[in-house]
Amino acid sequence: MIRNDQRGEVNPLLLISIVLTILVLGLGSFSIWAYVNYSDQKNNVDQKIAAAVADAKRQQSSDDEASFAEREKQPARQFVGPDDFGHVIVSYPKTWSVYVDKDGSGSANYEAYFAAGVVPPLTSKTPYALRITIDNKSYDDILKSFQDTVKKGDLKSSPVTLQGQNGTRLDGNFSKDISGSMVLFKVRDKTLEVYTQSPSFADDYNNTILPSLTFNK
Repeated sequence: MIRNDQRGEVNPLLLISIVLTILVLGLGSFSIWAYVNYSDQKNNVDQKIAAAVADAKRQQSSDDEASFAEREKQPARQFVGPDDFGHVIVSYPKTWSVYVDKDGSGSANYEAYFAAGVVPPLTSKTPYALRITIDNKSYDDILKSFQDTVKKGDLKSSPVTLQGQNGTRLDGNFSKDISGSMVLFKVRDKTLEVYTQSPSFADDYNNTILPSLTFNK
């Protein structure tokens, strides 16, 4: 009687079982990894979408506030200075306030201060939205007083013409606390200075103040 000696041979069923077990474990591990990765990516995407929506809402709110603030400035008010000091006329946002500190009586200058809201005390270091001065000093003397600052490069000087009147415009740093723009014009034996003391008022200064500025030379 002949017997088949199966010692040393691999049982095909056992081999198949081992392979299937490895495949099942591998697929299971892959499924778990894929699910964890999907969940993580989904959470990241959700967070990014939520952040983008929040940013969009903040931007829209900021844009709405800016638009409302601009609408509130209209219609512009008109400031009219005294006839003896060139009858200066200028339009300014109706949300601003104005305070005349010196009326030009005697040998004093004429000085008017404008602010968005309430005019701060003149002793404060708060920059003014606008300052209009009729200075008793001559036009040439006023320009000389800025000469060194222009040479240092803190201020840029350029010619300006408004309503047919020729003058000088200064832009830059007037001091360590004040940065803005000023136009100067000769008014008889005096000097008109129209001065904004902060870049935050540049749009109002360039688009409302200066285009509306008139005076008698």
